[in-house]
Amino acid sequence: MEISEIRITLRDDNKLKGFASITLDNCFVIRGLKIIEGAAGLFIAMPSRKRKDGTFQDIAHPINMDTRVWMESQVIAAFKVELQRVERGEIPPPKSHGSYEDDG
Repeated sequence: MEISEIRITLRDDNKLKGFASITLDNCFVIRGLKIIEGAAGLFIAMPSRKRKDGTFQDIAHPINMDTRVWMESQVIAAFKVELQRVERGEIPPPKSHGSYEDDG
């Protein structure tokens, strides 16, 4: 399995730094991965939905730590490339949205 494409949408919020969509093997897309700034640095939160009891349940996620680390490292690397593009003035800086909902 390969990640054939990663799309990053930057955010300028307190903890939420962006969203990612990944394409696997040019045939399967996973949208709504969140790039979060945590106490120990950046990490990826998987797409989830809110349950009736108010908790959240991942709707797509790696089933082992090796795959999670592999996926997270590639998404965070793509995120850092997008930040560099902002620094070089190639794309506009992100705006603060104040929401954790993926708007596109």
